Amino acid sequence: MAAMRKIASIPFLEGESAVLHVSEEEILPSGEFVTVTDKNIVEFFAPADSNRMLKMPPGETAKAWTSVEKILNFALSLSLGRDGMMLGFGGGVVCDVTAFAASIYMRGCRLVLVPTTLLSMVDAAIGGKTGINFGGSKNILGTFYPANEVRICPKLLRTLPDWEYKSGLAEVIKHAMLEPKKYGLLDILLSRREAILSRDSRILNRIIPAAAKIKADIVSADLREQGRRAYLNLGHTFGHALEGATNFIRWSHGEAVAWGIKKALDLGERMGITNPDWAKFSRRLFSEYGFDDVNLEVESSKLKEAMIHDKKKQGGELRFILMRDAGEVTVEKVNQFDLDSVLEIRNG
Repeated sequence: MAAMRKIASIPFLEGESAVLHVSEEEILPSGEFVTVTDKNIVEFFAPADSNRMLKMPPGETAKAWTSVEKILNFALSLSLGRDGMMLGFGGGVVCDVTAFAASIYMRGCRLVLVPTTLLSMVDAAIGGKTGINFGGSKNILGTFYPANEVRICPKLLRTLPDWEYKSGLAEVIKHAMLEPKKYGLLDILLSRREAILSRDSRILNRIIPAAAKIKADIVSADLREQGRRAYLNLGHTFGHALEGATNFIRWSHGEAVAWGIKKALDLGERMGITNPDWAKFSRRLFSEYGFDDVNLEVESSKLKEAMIHDKKKQGGELRFILMRDAGEVTVEKVNQFDLDSVLEIRNG
């Protein structure tokens, strides 16, 4: 049975293919299983038994209860046992939905994730959060259910369109902001921008494990987000609101998070919390990786409405993850006046 476990260690193997272990024991993808994948990437994956493979439609719209039902019905139709395994092979949506299904199938079956996007390699597949969108809100339904094993193959990133690869870079930058000295990730981002943007395999084999380890270190000390894990939500209250207000189709998750982090920096500066020099440095870093300011064409009232349903509320109040300086994070209540100020968005 796949129980919820504390993350123990993360050995990352050199070369084109790598393995991340996120549980204390190694559980190889063998035995009885079902595979969930994305129609866009199925050509890169040839399972031993294609009759045990469920292909989902691509994109955020698949991150829904109907997808979970399809996975559960598929597993039942194949008589998958409690000791069986669900294998999620795909991006963040596939990883989140497969993990959610695994967490509730017979009260929890084995789970192996093979993330195929940069975003899922450094974020969605790491840390045990599962979730689907519901009622117009991002990730409002979900569980905490760490995978038994996460297998990463950086070579798959060569198949990504530029916008998808860029989306993952936003989370890499966020992790570097949270831990600017750990594993040398920030230094690599500053010194090897061209190599990172060109997807140099040697650099990918450095930034992916560094970013994954930063997240895993944080999660291992706070699986259920009672404290420090909340720092990983930097920019996400704003970003998730943007995604929800545009029906999850206008902006990629990474673009929304990059915009959200810059809004969090604006808010922190306005409240006298964020060091202006750090805010300026961080904005410039995002800009150097192509996350420029854009006209979002979204009314601030729609963003505020989306925030009302944000799952990070406590006691009926929104809490925002803000930064004091490099690696220094705080969780703050925000008054309506300051929030309205940073949500001034030009229309059309």
